[in-house]
Amino acid sequence: MNNSGLAVEVSKDRNGTDQILLRNPRGASAKVSLHGGQVLSWRTDRGEELLFTSSKAIFKPPYAVRGGIPICFPQFGQRGSLEQHGFARNRTWIIDENPPPLHANDACGKAYIDLLLKPSEDDLKIWPHSFEFRLRVNLTADGNLSLISRIRNINCKPFSFSIAYHTYFSISDISEVRVEGLETLDYLDNLYQRERFTEQGDALTFESEVDRVYLGSRDAIAIFDHERKRTFFIKKEGLPDVGVWNPWEKKSKAMVDFGDEEYKQMLCVNGAAVEKPITLKPGWRGLANGIVFPNRRLTYRLAWKMVF
Repeated sequence: MNNSGLAVEVSKDRNGTDQILLRNPRGASAKVSLHGGQVLSWRTDRGEELLFTSSKAIFKPPYAVRGGIPICFPQFGQRGSLEQHGFARNRTWIIDENPPPLHANDACGKAYIDLLLKPSEDDLKIWPHSFEFRLRVNLTADGNLSLISRIRNINCKPFSFSIAYHTYFSISDISEVRVEGLETLDYLDNLYQRERFTEQGDALTFESEVDRVYLGSRDAIAIFDHERKRTFFIKKEGLPDVGVWNPWEKKSKAMVDFGDEEYKQMLCVNGAAVEKPITLKPGWRGLANGIVFPNRRLTYRLAWKMVF
């Protein structure tokens, strides 16, 4: 599971689901649950939590956990007969004991875990496409976090999907936060039936509910938390869009797994592929050691720093 020499511990939560704790020598950590293949915690070497999880979150399958980094696959949003944000975040993943080789830079000096999701018979009834979703969660020596996905088509025909790494960042107060890197971009506004607008501001700030998907973004986005003097950096590859969400007061009170005032301490900003779904074609090529199917690799990296 781990060739970095850093700490990887497996335990069970109160419902008996395996959780993996990654820890680097400086004391930074990340906790990953097999429920949803979801990162639930990301802490600095001082023990400060960087991800938000609701005090009312439900940790029992088949519910998705309200917080951390849910993986929204094979869709982001609500379309057709699939449940909102797809089924990957509600399924039990397994530890991948034989992961495909990744680039050396993805493993060197890092504590990591490899997870695997395959569709069940029930999944194939609602989304009839065979796939393998391999996820590597890395915690670097510097305490940064990355999620590297490989999605393989083992169908006999092409299929398309959308995806988002729906990250709940922990913040001091929503009124003290701004997001940079989205200026001049078009976005789909879910509060207006996905109508298309253009961002006019130099930075995105928050005074009411926001539910948008910014299109064709640059591969680096920054979230500035002025009160905590903390900056989050998002870097992504293969994920052209950025989702931004805060439910604000009215919607917070309507969610059973979210505290009435918790919207003030969280902000979702996530790498995504939404407007133009990713299409994986079938096919293979023969090698001496077997058959290799085409796949798609997506990389999502999170970093932070204090600004004085």
